[in-house]
Amino acid sequence: MSFLQPLICTVFLISACANCFGQASNDAIRTFQFQAIELEQSDWIHWGNRKSKFSNWTNHSNRLIPVYSFGMSLESVNGENSCYRNAEKITQLYGKLPAETHNPEAEYFDQTDVYRLQELAWKSGKRNVILMVFDGMDWNTTRAASIYKNKEVLYTEGRGTGLAFLDYRKAKTEFGFCVTSPHDGTSKHDVDAQIVKQKNDDKGGGYSWKFGGSTPWNGPDDNSYLMGKRKNVQHPYTDSAASATSMLTGYKTYNAAINVDPNSKQLDSIAHQMQRDGFAVGVVTSVPISHATPACVYSHNVTRNDYQDISRDLLGLRSVAHRYDSLAGVDVLIGCGWGELKDDDRENQGLNFIPGTKYISDLDIERVDHLNGGKYVVAQRTVGKSGKKVLSDGVAEAISSGKRFFGFFGGPRGHLPYKTADGDFRPTRGESKIDVYTSGDISENPTLSDMTGAALELLEKNDKGFYLMVEAGDVDWALHNNNIDDAIGAVFSGEEAFTTITNWVENNSNWDETCLILTSDHGHMMVLDDPRVLTGEREPCSNDEFVRLLEVKRSIDGEKQRLLDEGSEKMRAKMDRRHSGGDAMQK
Repeated sequence: MSFLQPLICTVFLISACANCFGQASNDAIRTFQFQAIELEQSDWIHWGNRKSKFSNWTNHSNRLIPVYSFGMSLESVNGENSCYRNAEKITQLYGKLPAETHNPEAEYFDQTDVYRLQELAWKSGKRNVILMVFDGMDWNTTRAASIYKNKEVLYTEGRGTGLAFLDYRKAKTEFGFCVTSPHDGTSKHDVDAQIVKQKNDDKGGGYSWKFGGSTPWNGPDDNSYLMGKRKNVQHPYTDSAASATSMLTGYKTYNAAINVDPNSKQLDSIAHQMQRDGFAVGVVTSVPISHATPACVYSHNVTRNDYQDISRDLLGLRSVAHRYDSLAGVDVLIGCGWGELKDDDRENQGLNFIPGTKYISDLDIERVDHLNGGKYVVAQRTVGKSGKKVLSDGVAEAISSGKRFFGFFGGPRGHLPYKTADGDFRPTRGESKIDVYTSGDISENPTLSDMTGAALELLEKNDKGFYLMVEAGDVDWALHNNNIDDAIGAVFSGEEAFTTITNWVENNSNWDETCLILTSDHGHMMVLDDPRVLTGEREPCSNDEFVRLLEVKRSIDGEKQRLLDEGSEKMRAKMDRRHSGGDAMQK
């Protein structure tokens, strides 16, 4: 009986998991994601530089990142105009000439050029400038989403096809790719004093095409460089704060910085500049309103973790970075973080942290509400009410009253619920987290597309024009969790928001007066080893085989644990003998 018990327990576990997570043939990617996580190995997909292991990396990478322009050209920054062909320009960018970074034949440009493209569009007469950021979405993730959606491998290089933003041709559209490496990997900072005390990382940024690849699709055989682990050339990979600062201000900085440079100097964003010239400013995100990417549209802070002060900047309140004269605040802010509570976060957010909602204090929400004399109509997730209706009612009130608008929503962990690859809301396991949604989590939240449409409806009321940033931020959260099912679903949600934008341009504007740049802030390390699993041509593991392999794995894991326990016991006994001997000598 004792011999059979582990196998019986395993079979019951698999049956229970299949029922709990809805493992069914009509949701194959969900099933295969679950199997790969449980077995910790997969022959069709992996994260990191070890093909034999499903996951040995859950962080960002130095991969080149796609950039798609609509209504404008990339000619001013790519190819012959690439800053990476010019050693002097590279030195200006990083403060020195990084190793292996000068490439006289570079076709790629830099992430700071995304700022320059937006500035060029504005200065050349565009009324409406839109930046759409699919946080974490590299070329490999985009291609995986295309393969799954079309059940066919439509491309192996280049721009690609099969998704709305790949195929849209009603505007002048171009494709390129950029380097995302930061100025520095890390730093020490004082959140209360708002100063950078010192840089912890002397490696500095840069990009080697020899080790990282000259295009996103011809990357290296050894991914260790992209993970910052190659010993002779260790260019740090960026976080979302440094990358968004680059895209919004045109300057490189250290990881965790929100629109400040390595010397603590506050940087002007494209949104600041356009607002001073009379344009409206809008921010939309599927993740918390004060996370790195939305923060960098407008806020200043030495650390991305000071969420409440970042929110204060966004909403025009005095903050630790603007103690006496607050920023003007954005005109439209719609995002998430609702319901995420924190009793004490002074270690990250400084001495002025207010217990309660982590990403914005309840007191600050009251202060900005027009019902209390503030400038914003506030629409929050409301129990028992449709999130789309709450949003639309708030927008109508803001338009009729001439007020600004703040929409605050979110599900578990602060982001919109994952609409996974097959279109449902039933995520399965990732590397470390799983989201389980109530019916209220789904019905009481709008979609990213709803939020985007609401922002456009509000911003178009400004006669001069507007600046808008839309972030599909949950792509990044899914990829950190090594969850391809969630990641593909998040790409699709962003794709719907993209279509909302293009429909608005076609019906309410035109591509002569509006431009859109769609990109990501960085990549991850997902490697698709066998696309046939996403097309449905191949089943990597049957349920019976899964049960057998899981039992083998658990047997091996159990033996490893036994040996570890045995070794620990022997070590403890040895130490006891040493202590006993020492006691005897003292006596």
